[in-house]
Amino acid sequence: MTAAIVPVLRAVAREAAHPAPDSPHCRGCGREEAVLADRADGVVVRHGEVVAKVHADGTDPAGHRARLAVAARPRLAGILLPPLPTTTEQVHGRPVTAWPYGTPVDPADPGAAPWEEAGALIARLHTVPLGTLPAALPAMRGPAKAALAVARMRAAGHHRAAGPVLRAWERLPAWARDEAPAPGPGALCHGDLHLGQLVRHPAPDGPWLLIDVDDLGAGEPTWDLARPAAWYAAGLLPPEDWQAFLGGYRRAHGPAVPAEGDPWPQLDVAARALTVQAGALAIAKSTAEGRELDDAELLMIDSCARIGALATELASEASS
Repeated sequence: MTAAIVPVLRAVAREAAHPAPDSPHCRGCGREEAVLADRADGVVVRHGEVVAKVHADGTDPAGHRARLAVAARPRLAGILLPPLPTTTEQVHGRPVTAWPYGTPVDPADPGAAPWEEAGALIARLHTVPLGTLPAALPAMRGPAKAALAVARMRAAGHHRAAGPVLRAWERLPAWARDEAPAPGPGALCHGDLHLGQLVRHPAPDGPWLLIDVDDLGAGEPTWDLARPAAWYAAGLLPPEDWQAFLGGYRRAHGPAVPAEGDPWPQLDVAARALTVQAGALAIAKSTAEGRELDDAELLMIDSCARIGALATELASEASS
């Protein structure tokens, strides 16, 4: 399927990069034409200063259009990278979009990771009034993706590490398992925050912006803080990076946690859910690839075990 998709995406990117009929031939663009991602949830191709993306099979068309409309709104300028117009709407039944190219976070330079900027951007996203957004905006897909990760782990077959993950999953409230609406009034959420969702635009050194609106929607804002929180709790994210992220969020007046004091009473449920999601995906991926869990994956499984043990202990104390 990818072999059939990539040529179409290249054409979409070229069209978006040079929309005027009389625009000059793209000098040098061919040197910057590449497949940037090739996954089940999306294929991304670059042509010069434009990228084109085909989204996941099964993407809800109405929800997808609403999310794109949000990203295109002037109110979101400086927070979300805006889409570019394109005349190609689908490839093999999957939605297609075009975007300006931005410089991604350099994975080889962890010391330069923009944790503070990420926290500030998410805070600004959370403070956009929901009443100013399209009525058709769907729910943020974070809990749904956690549930899909657990289903994927179960479908992979028996694994000795699945028990702690399932016990931690069963002890989450219904909303975090995508079995009930999220509590509270909610906020505009990204739904899948990690450093791969930030780029500098204009490239190469413009301001940081959020990308990828596939999971954008109304929901519980603590979800967008939960992956860094879970990594920090598991020992995968250094304390100084966690504090930079949390500090950036608080200084930008993000509503998910108090401006001062301990944020964990608010973050606990979402952080546990993202820990379970990470553990489930680790098991599913390692099983599919026929390999053992790596050290980082084992840390997330260990975190799931601690979550399950603590929940059992608290339940025992409550019943005694």
